[in-house]
Amino acid sequence: MRCGIAGIGLIGPGLAGWAAGRTVLAGEVPWEPAPVALPPPAALPPTERRRTSPSVRLALAAAAEAAAGSGLAPDGLETVFASSNGDGAVVGSILEALTAPDGAISPTQFHNSVHNAAAGYWGIAMGSTRASVSLGGHDDSFATGLVQAVANVVARGVPVLFCAYDAPLTAPLDAKRPTEAPFAAALVLVPSGGVSLSVEMAVGAEETPAGAWEGLARGNPAARSLPLLRALARREAARIGLGLADGGAVVVEVGA
Repeated sequence: MRCGIAGIGLIGPGLAGWAAGRTVLAGEVPWEPAPVALPPPAALPPTERRRTSPSVRLALAAAAEAAAGSGLAPDGLETVFASSNGDGAVVGSILEALTAPDGAISPTQFHNSVHNAAAGYWGIAMGSTRASVSLGGHDDSFATGLVQAVANVVARGVPVLFCAYDAPLTAPLDAKRPTEAPFAAALVLVPSGGVSLSVEMAVGAEETPAGAWEGLARGNPAARSLPLLRALARREAARIGLGLADGGAVVVEVGA
């Protein structure tokens, strides 16, 4: 399946947006893994903005940057949001509330706990009623989401915003599912134009290492996008293997 990349968004430790992160991934400046600062989602109304969780703000930051870079109207983009953990901090808070004598759960916490919360806030922020998919694929969430997004572009002939994001869980859940620092990557995929991209399923293809960012890529499922982002930052043609748990792989090719 083939399409194009029209916009890129990025936020992670020492990778504060695509403009700055590109120079790091291209090797032009050294990587210094500074803490992630999450910007407030300015496009949301004040009431909704106050209700957003850090995980939602993480996703919206990358998604908004990719949409802005594409030059396309954000309310015209279909979306695919992929996350391994979902909003683990909110889920942890709800589980703690259930252990209290009254077991009362905050309505805001409840609606933030669903896996499509980020997609919902995006729709509110952009006034979009376009089709949206929210999915999870454990450690393979980035690869799974990318295949879904490219398939939507090819099958429907429309631009699609794809965003993969994951944030650390809170205690005690983090002991069972350790996750590195917050990370999100987003791509606006288009039927034609932009940087060429193709994806295919393969058996036996080797997974492409992330180089200096291997620890981050191993520790955060969304950061498994880093080999692809590095190729895009260096503006070089590349063939990238994204390993899958069943022994298969998604092979991604990008043009220079």
